[in-house]
Amino acid sequence: QVQLVESGGGLAQAGGSLRLSCAASGRTLSNYNVGWFRQAPGKERKFVAAIGWSADTTYSTDSVKGRFTISRDNAKNTVFLQMNSLEPEDTALYYCAATRRGLSFSSSGFEYWGQGTQVTVSS
Repeated sequence: QVQLVESGGGLAQAGGSLRLSCAASGRTLSNYNVGWFRQAPGKERKFVAAIGWSADTTYSTDSVKGRFTISRDNAKNTVFLQMNSLEPEDTALYYCAATRRGLSFSSSGFEYWGQGTQVTVSS
């Protein structure tokens, strides 16, 4: 099975940028559709963005459109989430997840998860 490790989180000011990475091991990530989710304290985990295995298809939730971009480098077995124009409301623990099933907007649609990377945006 594939193992996922997120990195790139940290503290940013409002209006700033961060780039999250999701590195895979154990299996070739190019065989998987990948999503990013986030969970703020006391709230449920929510969909952020997803990308198909060939990168031809991407989706993102309305609140991040125009600010966040999901991409992948299958040669590096890595998926990225470029986050620009960060807002305090983006503060959360960010998870990447992978599935060999179809792309999904629901956490239940993904079988494999990383441990998460914390993003904190100050105003």
